[in-house]
Parts: sequence; structure tokens; C-alpha cells
Amino acid sequence: MFTRGKTPEPTPAPQAPKPILPDPAVKRAQPAARSGPSIISADVKMTGTIVSQGEIDINGQIEGDVRASALTIGETGAVKGEVVAESVVVRGTIEGRIRGRKVQLCTGAKVRGDIFHASLAIEPNAIFEGAVKHAQDPMADQPAPPAAG
Repeated sequence: MFTRGKTPEPTPAPQAPKPILPDPAVKRAQPAARSGPSIISADVKMTGTIVSQGEIDINGQIEGDVRASALTIGETGAVKGEVVAESVVVRGTIEGRIRGRKVQLCTGAKVRGDIFHASLAIEPNAIFEGAVKHAQDPMADQPAPPAAG
């Protein structure tokens, strides 16, 4: 009786909440674990230092230091310099110091240099010439050996 002359007000439709978008001015680094390994092919020869937050597979020739979170030296790979990584798997050749939490020398590997490690595995027929030192934190910078004089 009282509503005959009045038009009912339309009720507002429920709106979906708007997603909160990140500020485009703020750029965040993507974690390296989501991407695949950086691969250095067998036909590549490089001189200089290589640094990666992720994984590196080396099948070519590197003259210089290599630092990564995980490093694999393939059967055709060779590094002349220091290698520093959380995990180091060697199937090829390294001439220089290795520092890694987990170091594995596979069958056919050739390593000439010292190894600083928390965990070390050497498979049969891997060639190793050097000293081995267990360290709680092998990734920490080591002092240079004293010069003979």
C-alpha cells in the first residue's frame, strides 16, 4: 500500500575485490632456482671470471675463476682457476682450487689442486692430485698461502 507510487532503488551489484598489483617502479629479482642452468657449450673458450647466482654447466674451456650456487663440469669441460660453489660435480678437468659444500669427482674427472669441502665423494678412476681439507664453511674466503721466499 505504501510502495505503490515509489520505484524501488536498485541494489548495487556485488563487486569482486580488485587485486593488489605491485608497484611497477619496484623491480624484484627473480630467484635463480626457477631458471634453468647457464650452459657453456663445448665449442666455447672463455677468459675471465664467471659469477652466477644460479647453476652453471661447463662443457667448454674456461681460464679464470668460476663462482655459482651449483656447478657441473662436463666431460669436455675444463677450468683453469678457482671454483667456488655450494655443489660442485666434476666430470672433466679442473686445474685450481675447489671450494664447495658438496664436491663430487666422477669417473674420468681430472683435478689438480686443493679441495676445501664439507662433503667429498670421489668415484673410482677419478684422478686427483692435491690436498683435501674438510671445512665447516668451505665457501668462506680463504687466506692466500704464504709466499715461499
